[in-house]
Amino acid sequence: MRVVVIGAGVVGSAVAAGLTRRGAQVTVLEARAPGAGTSSTSVAWVNANNKTPKDYFDLNHAAVWAHHQLPGDWFFPTGHLECAVSDEHKELLEARVARLLTMGYPVERAAVRRVRALEPDLVHVAGAEYVFFPTEAHVQPLRLLGRLLGEARDRGAVVECDAEVAAIETPASGAEVTVADGRTFAGDVVVTCVGRWTQHVAALAGVHVPMLDPAVSGQVTNGFLVITTPVAARLSRVITTAGLNLRPDGAGRLLLQSLPLDGRADPAAPVPADVIDEIMGLLPKVLRATDGAAVERAVVGQRAMPGDGRTVAGFADAERRVYTVATHSGVTLAPLLMGEVAGEVFGEESPLLAPFRPGRFTDGTAGPAPVPARRPGQQ
Repeated sequence: MRVVVIGAGVVGSAVAAGLTRRGAQVTVLEARAPGAGTSSTSVAWVNANNKTPKDYFDLNHAAVWAHHQLPGDWFFPTGHLECAVSDEHKELLEARVARLLTMGYPVERAAVRRVRALEPDLVHVAGAEYVFFPTEAHVQPLRLLGRLLGEARDRGAVVECDAEVAAIETPASGAEVTVADGRTFAGDVVVTCVGRWTQHVAALAGVHVPMLDPAVSGQVTNGFLVITTPVAARLSRVITTAGLNLRPDGAGRLLLQSLPLDGRADPAAPVPADVIDEIMGLLPKVLRATDGAAVERAVVGQRAMPGDGRTVAGFADAERRVYTVATHSGVTLAPLLMGEVAGEVFGEESPLLAPFRPGRFTDGTAGPAPVPARRPGQQ
């Protein structure tokens, strides 16, 4: 089978690797360079603990385990520690823990002694409650992408960069993709994995998949990320609090995120200086030994978000020649989608993906767009 995969982000790279494992002849078309979209500005926290509804939780839960089956030096299975201080956060966290325990998700309430053993430099707040999610993890996203795309290349995939798609045709048999410079690429199936550009690219094939527009969707699709210079602080895992989320980012750097500030994020503008100051001002309140930390990089990350907030995966045409993938949490889901999407392209329907078909946008079953508000610690 010949397959053209559009998009060389972490999802497209995973799908390409999965297809080559099944013997497909794969061509990957990337408009810029691998990872140049959402994959390069991701918190890259592998998790499922706050994913709802149940079918989306099940998908992400399976994906967390899929990461553990694909270990490598880009993957840090050190867990996630959440800290709740306010009564509201504590109530929400306790309700989530109770729900997760009924669904078999690994979670433990952590006493201060346990927290200090996990993270000695974490600033303890009197009265705080802690929950540890031991199977959650974080990754270095471009190294994960390189691992996946490298496997696809090793198995014969051809990767074409600077190949912006201009047209997708589905003649009597197969499909043909034309890029901006006039080159054409033929396949039996086309798989679109272009993140926040899905609506435009899918429309080239006559497929309707609405995506929230980062230019107008505020904090649902946009968020600030700050990477510090190296510091001599001990931090081994993702930490989430009501005001600041953080994780290690390699060589002593820290990646910082403040969800309450995301409403000010504008992808067309630099990160405001006062936002950077506020995020950096939160850091010593959460982690000791960060004196002298400075900002190495500050960006506005843009999330890929389907119009109803739910993953999209499936054939959108009766002839089964155009398969579309679009999702939030792409880093979490990528290793799972690698096998599940490839299986569907080869005719094996995935029960995990069955609730997420693109046809819901044309048959009237799609729900409303997500609301901007997010609970403490949610990603």
